[in-house]
Amino acid sequence: MMLRRVQPELLDGLPPDHPDALHNRRDLRFFNAVMGNFRWFARTLRQHLCTGDRLLELGAGEGDLGLYLRKALSDYDFSYTGLDLWPRPANWPEPWGWRREDLTQFPDYSQSNIIVGNLILHQFEDDVLAELGRQWRRTARLLVFCEPSRRPLHLRQMPLARLAGINYVSRHDARVSIEGGFLNADLPGMLGVDLLPWRVELQQTFFGAYRMVAVRNDA
Repeated sequence: MMLRRVQPELLDGLPPDHPDALHNRRDLRFFNAVMGNFRWFARTLRQHLCTGDRLLELGAGEGDLGLYLRKALSDYDFSYTGLDLWPRPANWPEPWGWRREDLTQFPDYSQSNIIVGNLILHQFEDDVLAELGRQWRRTARLLVFCEPSRRPLHLRQMPLARLAGINYVSRHDARVSIEGGFLNADLPGMLGVDLLPWRVELQQTFFGAYRMVAVRNDA
């Protein structure tokens, strides 16, 4: 079994307008499409959304997931806030919030009852995830995360990325992400949602997605 190892990503050392950073963002869109991540978020949230829910997306980046969900869930009434170190995207919906802050230092998790994140939590050590989970458990009723699955199979799949024209930064960071990813009940245990009143659903896919839905039954 692969031990979890959190390492720096090359993208973290590049300015947002660097050619390799721009290529990386295109590559991420490719990975998300192949893995079906955005479609999974939409299907999952459709099962759980209630009128007036307050969603917070961690690591919202350029806003791709939020904009997708805005269209896919247009018949639902909810608020949405993106949290990232990047500036608010120019096309981010005017009614929606944007917080340019470090998610490990964010003071207002209590303002959101649904927390979502796509390919973000694998960047943090176990103790950081434990502290985040402690904060989220206070007021959240739903946690929805898609992360890399930490299986050797997905490392063996990586040479195919070169054939698809994936940039060297993206290939390096994808390998780092897999090694920092999750397996079996890793993530619920780290976040402290592996016991009642939480109910957890986990899924690991052939294309490398580790998906967790945690619902608080007493909410």
